[in-house]
Amino acid sequence: MEQIKYTELDDVLSKFSIFGRYHIELLLYLAFAYASNSMYCSNYIFAAEKIEYRCTDPLYNSSSERNTSRCLEWSYEDPHSFVAEFQIGDQEWKRTLVGTAHSFGYMIGLLLIGPISDRLGRKKAIVITGVLGGVFGLTKSFTSWYWVYIALEFLESALGDICSPLYILNIEIVSTKRRVSYYLLCSLGYILGSIILPLTAWAVPYWRNYLRAIYTPAFLFFFYTYLIDESPRWLLIKGKKDKAITILKNAAIKNKIEFGKGVLEDLHTEDQKGIGFFNLLRLTFTSPTMLRRCVICIIWWGTCTFVNYGLIINSVSLEGNKYVNFILMSVLDIPGNFVIMYILLYYKRKYPLIVTFLLGGVLCMVQPFLPTDLPWLSLIVYITGKLMSSFYFSITYMYTSELFPTYTRNSMHALCSSLGRIGSIIAPQTPLLMAYWRGLPSMIFGISAVLAGLVTFLVPDTADDSLPDTVRQAEDIGKTKNVKNIEFT
Repeated sequence: MEQIKYTELDDVLSKFSIFGRYHIELLLYLAFAYASNSMYCSNYIFAAEKIEYRCTDPLYNSSSERNTSRCLEWSYEDPHSFVAEFQIGDQEWKRTLVGTAHSFGYMIGLLLIGPISDRLGRKKAIVITGVLGGVFGLTKSFTSWYWVYIALEFLESALGDICSPLYILNIEIVSTKRRVSYYLLCSLGYILGSIILPLTAWAVPYWRNYLRAIYTPAFLFFFYTYLIDESPRWLLIKGKKDKAITILKNAAIKNKIEFGKGVLEDLHTEDQKGIGFFNLLRLTFTSPTMLRRCVICIIWWGTCTFVNYGLIINSVSLEGNKYVNFILMSVLDIPGNFVIMYILLYYKRKYPLIVTFLLGGVLCMVQPFLPTDLPWLSLIVYITGKLMSSFYFSITYMYTSELFPTYTRNSMHALCSSLGRIGSIIAPQTPLLMAYWRGLPSMIFGISAVLAGLVTFLVPDTADDSLPDTVRQAEDIGKTKNVKNIEFT
């Protein structure tokens, strides 16, 4: 009997500490990218903010004339604001359309960026989307035409969203056991971006200069061509073993790690370089197991975006300085990040997701029945429900990527996320339901979350498994452990 031994990539990656030089340097680059993405996703909150305005004609401002005459000139609280420069004071829908265009562009873009990342690589996708985000973002700061601005807002979010390939590289560059810790440490950059954004808007109040301040650094992503490495896992699955070994050797030198003779040369994976990309997608979708997981992940994402965004727009606006409030809400995410890290490390994925979905759903459903004379109780229930929605959103983000094989991981993650964004499109309409019953939006949020929690019983836990490279390995998640040796007789 001849025994053929090979090395699993996860075994090699487990030798690297996330606090070694290589991963610390990469963490800084990834955190910067997360920070930029955070600012771009919310840029319109301060760029196209609401301001007060009135008609310069005194007669129009009287209630008797407003319905019978048309204002010819508006006076704005800030004559240099977005609303004033585009003269849309009496067209509120045009101001809110900026955010809608951004969300819609993000949804469409995910369907494009995912396949690009799977075909060209995580690194190339990061560089392309990072630079394009800066190009479109900076260009829109110069336009004088409203509809051109809307088109650029759409293109910026559709072609310049760096988060999807960034996240996939983030989790593929470390071992299974360090996946959660490394991702959540890198994602602190996202929170940092949420803090820098209002500070920039506060320091640079003119909206055009504000946009230039946040988008100009995006051109630094061109240098990521030389600063970051491609995912060794992606290289192996594409049959580029020599390049993967070179990256791992250089990383080992930086971290002062030595591997035994032939360890890296014996790296094993089932490469798919001879199979077309669309055939790989077909292999994924023709698997009943993968198709079921895809449907469940879409339910997760739809619920996450629907409930999380819905809770925000149905909540009472905070009083006080808008910039300080935005910063405080962002700072609160820091301890929340470490709480979710602890949960994912010690309680895996499946049951924390089920518990947070169900608990969050129940809290939403009881909200309408709380005594009106106990506002503090209503506030506590709301904050806890919102916290649960943040928790299951974070778990969903990681869980989705762990359920699909490497060669279509980014595509499947992007597909589920994109279709799930329908929830964020529906959410703004939920306040209209309050005309029938004030508690109807909360009840629908709760039912959605409970449903998402129940379907989670149909998927396996992934916490103890290496990231699957093929459909067969993905189908075996939760059934068998990875085999290190293959025997031939």
